[in-house]
Amino acid sequence: MNRDTPSGDPFRLDDRVVVLTGASSGLGRGFARALAVAGADLVLAARRLEQLEELAAELTGTRVEVVRADVSSPEDCRRVAEAAATRFGRVDVLVNNAGIGTVVPASKETPDGFRQVIDVNLNGAFWMSQACQPLMPEGSSIVNVASVLAHVAPRFPQAAYTASKAGLLGLTRDLAQEWSGRKGIRVNALCPGYFDSEMTRDQEPLREVVEAGTMLGRFGEQHELDAALIFLASPASSYVTGTSLLVDGGMSAL
Repeated sequence: MNRDTPSGDPFRLDDRVVVLTGASSGLGRGFARALAVAGADLVLAARRLEQLEELAAELTGTRVEVVRADVSSPEDCRRVAEAAATRFGRVDVLVNNAGIGTVVPASKETPDGFRQVIDVNLNGAFWMSQACQPLMPEGSSIVNVASVLAHVAPRFPQAAYTASKAGLLGLTRDLAQEWSGRKGIRVNALCPGYFDSEMTRDQEPLREVVEAGTMLGRFGEQHELDAALIFLASPASSYVTGTSLLVDGGMSAL
């Protein structure tokens, strides 16, 4: 179902309530800004409350609720959903963006380190989806932020991260199969390549890999990923579900 937006623009999110995890830093902060510009009301969740409050103060002209939460905790995920229900009464879009990663050779990865990455990146997306689904009306959307590394071999040793993101694609397909037809909730994955951020800016070995290993020969920029997120979150993608959208400068095609 494609619910009309007041402006008639299918890429707008006016009167939509968006829950965004991992909103306190990196791509998540950019996503929050882009969603606000598109007209959404926001529920921002992350472990660092101070950064969330700073971001909320910046987002003038839209209603914002902030919740300190660790998505690896099912109880915290339920609190995020409850905050959305209390403030706004529903959830129209869930963006499962919270994620962590390690760059460790598989032979040296610790059990606790591996489990932590899976708990946040994969299990957290499931707990958030499970908590928000009862609040999502027909025409809603879930966007799981995966990675190009779910499709290609990583250039650096990242077993836990790549396993979690590949698992997220499987979760996306299953939830889409379960919820799209019966409940009208679309579920898709957004798969970024390497983007310019505070984490990647001074990583010269990574820059060399990206320049040589992508068709466009450069890092992506935040606005280039924001556009893809808005597409998957908005009515513009009303006939898209159960799939993954790669925004990787051509890395996966080489």
